[in-house]
Amino acid sequence: MDSTQQAEETGPDARTQRRVTRLAKEIAAFAGERGGSADAQISYLGERGVRIVLVGEDGGWGDLVAHSREVARQAAEKAGVTVHETLDGDLAARIRTGPYEWERMAGIQTGGPKDR
Repeated sequence: MDSTQQAEETGPDARTQRRVTRLAKEIAAFAGERGGSADAQISYLGERGVRIVLVGEDGGWGDLVAHSREVARQAAEKAGVTVHETLDGDLAARIRTGPYEWERMAGIQTGGPKDR
């Protein structure tokens, strides 16, 4: 392998593809654990990147962070999930929250989670 080939395999494009592949595996694993499929919505976080909100077939949800919208889009495409423009309507209605989320939301409003 010459130095040009090595630079191509370890350069920014190779790094981006590794990120896409890693995220795609995580997205596919989430979908597999949540009924076999999932939907996603990508939101801008700022300098840190973008947030990928995932909603499973069973209503379970989770999120991941990607370095860029393009990396997130490619990973979602590679994992075979549908990407929605917004997290509202039918997609938001599918989300099922549990006691943890309700306690966290109440805790934020009252100054912190309640002591047990």
